[in-house]
Amino acid sequence: MKKALVTGADGFIGSHLVELLLANGYAVRALAQYNSFNYWGWLEDIPQNNNLEVVTGDIRDPYFVKSIVRSTDVVFHLAALIAIPYSYNAPDSYVDTNIRGTLNVCQAAREMGNIRVISTSTSEVYGTALYTPIDEKHPKQPQSPYSATKIGADAIALSFFSAFNLPVTIARPFNTYGPRQSARAIIPTIISQIASGAEEIQLGDLTPTRDFNYVNDTARGFLAIADTDATVGLEVNIATSREISMADTLDLIKNIMNSNAKIVTDEKRLRPAGSEVQRLLGDNSLIKSLTRWFPEVSLEDGLKETVDWFLNPDNLKKYKTGIYNM
Repeated sequence: MKKALVTGADGFIGSHLVELLLANGYAVRALAQYNSFNYWGWLEDIPQNNNLEVVTGDIRDPYFVKSIVRSTDVVFHLAALIAIPYSYNAPDSYVDTNIRGTLNVCQAAREMGNIRVISTSTSEVYGTALYTPIDEKHPKQPQSPYSATKIGADAIALSFFSAFNLPVTIARPFNTYGPRQSARAIIPTIISQIASGAEEIQLGDLTPTRDFNYVNDTARGFLAIADTDATVGLEVNIATSREISMADTLDLIKNIMNSNAKIVTDEKRLRPAGSEVQRLLGDNSLIKSLTRWFPEVSLEDGLKETVDWFLNPDNLKKYKTGIYNM
């Protein structure tokens, strides 16, 4: 039985990845951020499992990270600050968490015997597409403090491959959506506001396009990348190679939910002009050539699954739909 460490396991993608690893016979050590309430985030929604060990701590502490990397076969490093608007207000915390956190993971993996590391990137590192579809050779464009720190974290991880032969892969998911996602993102923002009965939906710019990945497909992409040595030392997109505008995504959701809600532009939700990423369309040819992965869930089916999850009152009550979540 392989043992995997998942950092950021209490988050959206991390919790789904933990479930997938358990279903595939892994023993999982899941890191949730320490808090005095002993609250494990979305790991609370996962049934108890003898192969699941939950630990709490802080990715920014190198000594703690070394202790949890020990005796694992592979590290899925997802712990990060990811909200773009908050990175405008608190960039220093993004440097600490995203860059230093990744350094801590790579250093610990090296010291523990060159343990396999899958380090999580983001399509935001590409910025607005200079050409499409965006392949892994596309230039990096730091259009927000968040994306800048992820570019730095990717570089740190790859430097450990080049300098120390650490078996690292950069997994780069495009825009993931699905159950448990924070309302800071466009799809849960729309769904949660409609589900709560709002007559006016507060949104930002609806002109950008995105390549939306259903969360189960993203988690499968992580596992596929880890299951082959052919991805070591590479940056690998996890994308559908399909593109849709925010406005058209809104229309799809309104149709699924039979909503006639009015759309209102909220100035707080608009990025600075030079920071908005206007177009993302990923090239998934590399991951398809190196693994057996391909996207299985259509956007329409994924949105229906997500809507159904949010319409469960026990899930919806966890969201403060009247407050803009940065």
